[in-house]
Amino acid sequence: QVQLVESGGGSVQAGDSLRLSCAASGRPAVMMSMAWFRQAPGKEREFVSAINWGTPTTDYVDSVKGRFTMSRDSAKSTVYLQMNSLEPEDTGIYYCAAKMEGKKRSWSEYPYWGQGTQVTVSS
Repeated sequence: QVQLVESGGGSVQAGDSLRLSCAASGRPAVMMSMAWFRQAPGKEREFVSAINWGTPTTDYVDSVKGRFTMSRDSAKSTVYLQMNSLEPEDTGIYYCAAKMEGKKRSWSEYPYWGQGTQVTVSS
């Protein structure tokens, strides 16, 4: 079993930055691909970013490219999402997810989920 705990959400102004963290336990994090998804009120869960197991290649949804950076610290079994130049459209609950082997963009591919952390960006 894998446990994921997110932290770092909050309420900020447009243009501000936040860094989300997701700490994993229960399996060696180096064996897992990790991803961030977000869900705004009344909208479907949306892929934001993912980082592969092994060689840490990353993938981002177009709307966050150049603003968000995902990274991992395998020694701490933690992944991070550095979010810069935040926009009101980035508002939502951000979820960390994990799966074995390669990263995917579909939320249904991820069996392990954190409880979510709220990000609110006001204009």
